[in-house]
Amino acid sequence: MSREPIKSPCIKVCAVDASTGWCLGCGRTLKEIGQWVAMGESGRESVLCELPERIGRLEALGKR
Repeated sequence: MSREPIKSPCIKVCAVDASTGWCLGCGRTLKEIGQWVAMGESGRESVLCELPERIGRLEALGKR
């Protein structure tokens, strides 16, 4: 049985915060967004693990 590929966390709110470099919608950097399709599963999982903290920081800064 094969696993489902990890889906993009994109929520179609694409604007990058200048001070953090993170997308206000999904929390990824432009580099991570651009490399998402080519990234291996472990790379995607690593990025996904960081997103809740990034989103929380954006919210704390009043940017989200």
